[in-house]
Amino acid sequence: MNLSASSEKRALEKHEHDREQQAVAPPPSEPMSRMQAILLTTCVTLSVTLVSTAIASTAIGLPVTGVKLGIEEDQLQWLLSAYALSSGCLLIPAGRLADLYGRRKVFIIGCVFQGAFSLGCGFAGDLITISILRGFQGIGGACTIPASLGILAHAFPPGQARSVAFATFSAGWPMGAAIGFLLGGTLAQVTATTWRTMYWVVTGLSALCIGLAFLYVPSDRPTTEIDKRVDWLGAALVTCGLILVVFVLSDGETAPDQWRTAYIIALLIIGVFLVALFLVWQWHLERPEVRKVYSRWTPPPLMKLSLWKRGSGRLASLLVVIFCLNAGFQSWILWIVLYFQNYEHLTPVLTMIRMIPMIPSGVACNSIIALIVGRVQGMYLIAFGCLSTGVAAILFAVINPNAPYWAFAFPSAILTVVGSDFVFAGGTLFVAKLALPHEQSLAGGLFQTMSMLGQAFGLAITNIVFDRVRATKSAEMGVIIDRVGLNAPRPAQLKAYRAAAWTIAGFAFFAAVLAVTFLRGAGILGGPHAEPEDPQQMTEATAIEESPAGTPGRRSPTKQ
Repeated sequence: MNLSASSEKRALEKHEHDREQQAVAPPPSEPMSRMQAILLTTCVTLSVTLVSTAIASTAIGLPVTGVKLGIEEDQLQWLLSAYALSSGCLLIPAGRLADLYGRRKVFIIGCVFQGAFSLGCGFAGDLITISILRGFQGIGGACTIPASLGILAHAFPPGQARSVAFATFSAGWPMGAAIGFLLGGTLAQVTATTWRTMYWVVTGLSALCIGLAFLYVPSDRPTTEIDKRVDWLGAALVTCGLILVVFVLSDGETAPDQWRTAYIIALLIIGVFLVALFLVWQWHLERPEVRKVYSRWTPPPLMKLSLWKRGSGRLASLLVVIFCLNAGFQSWILWIVLYFQNYEHLTPVLTMIRMIPMIPSGVACNSIIALIVGRVQGMYLIAFGCLSTGVAAILFAVINPNAPYWAFAFPSAILTVVGSDFVFAGGTLFVAKLALPHEQSLAGGLFQTMSMLGQAFGLAITNIVFDRVRATKSAEMGVIIDRVGLNAPRPAQLKAYRAAAWTIAGFAFFAAVLAVTFLRGAGILGGPHAEPEDPQQMTEATAIEESPAGTPGRRSPTKQ
């Protein structure tokens, strides 16, 4: 009796999946000329470069911004946190909206938000105003990134052209960080408008991106999904939950009593609870007996949990790998800049000159990845990228302040970009390979969400390590450091930087172990799409001719 019921349930799930695949399969995209393909790829790569540049240029300009606007040093983080909260926590809802209502539309809306509110930031005169504007600017990043991934996946079928497009897109993030640090530091120091100048540069480049999108991004085709409703409850749960979690990770170390602060503990518990409730809600909506009922409480799930099972669970493994890798990569960027400025006392311009190798390194990686991604097993590419970031962190951890720049910092800057490019390019290709046509932007948004959470987690952990080691070593030398820590002895500071770098190496090497262990058999990332897999849709189940709700391909119109 139980076996029969189980077989019938699995048969229903298989039929529902097969019907959904047929319903949402889009017509083949129109062929593009080589110039159109280049300009399309340039457009979406520019968008992700702008997101990264907006973050990096703000970070490097924080000291000048604080002086010009009279903002306390421990409050400056809100210029970064406000952007991270909105851009990172809205990726999944934005990806779903892009899949439903048009990736080109959502992409252009994102560019408008990015440019318009960046313009406003350039005229802001106090902390509250600029933080609010940065929050709205971050919505632009949340819209453009998943929409870009969906646009590329739809425009380029599996093959060499897709590999080149995704490799170029992935290179935009580390290159944007390097450009943001370089231009942001330089313009803040040499222009009359100092920190404001870079915000206006981002506005101008956003306008260029909008123009390219109107000209070269293909028009949206109406989705053929049967049920076009949005799971707004799920969107609210995941957005609020992630905002609270990311806020706690960003603010925990600087709170009055650090992680023991009452509101930090309370918000962390609430945030984790909301994310857990979102996952339970998505599981409920994906159940086959719920999917055949049409009511206001049964919209399609915002993010199917079965998506994590794709590739025999390798997609879930990849998401954990990118979480750990980005925890290390973004932390490396932060601490190497602080080391140059606060320990070696270099000016922003001299600091950014030392980051220049990241740009040619990114360009070279882009070319190499495009050539080999269709020939080399994906596990080797991703593991190599993680190992490269780990080696870069070790070079930082053993850095000798008296040695020339070329001995430690130079190879570290090159290798960390190699790691990021290989993992991001390979990862986005693998996600596009496993995602169905109607969920490309959603899957891309999920990938970027895990990357963002890894960044927040990595920065939080390395901050804790740095602060604890600096305080401990200073106390051993008879110095009680102040809240900012600027009176810490130089040997204590150096040991703290090294401890943070060893933590970064730990993140990267752990990601490499995960890649080698769980991504075996991932295949060629630039190859053709794999058949979607779901353990519940295999073995003895057989398709039924009609769904219990009535006509195949439709839900029962009866509302409950």
